[in-house]
Amino acid sequence: MTRQFKRFLIERDIPGIGGMSMVELCGAARASNRAVEQLEGAVIWQHSYVAGDQAFCIYVAESEDALRRHAELSGIPVTRIVEIPKIIDPLTANN
Repeated sequence: MTRQFKRFLIERDIPGIGGMSMVELCGAARASNRAVEQLEGAVIWQHSYVAGDQAFCIYVAESEDALRRHAELSGIPVTRIVEIPKIIDPLTANN
């Protein structure tokens, strides 16, 4: 059976995240990586943007439920999950 994946943006309200040290952010990344491993391929973390008191994380996952499970396992809160059905970039203009 082939897994069907979708791309998601996870918005996380985390007071003080913008002022965290690289060591603290590495700890959060390790927690995310451990949760990804436990979900056995249902979730793939691509990258995150940290700004002020928020993190905006891009994941590829089987479902929103898998992302909520990831949040539980990692201990990293979720404020909102939004599916990203389309991506545009400068190369889109070439179509």
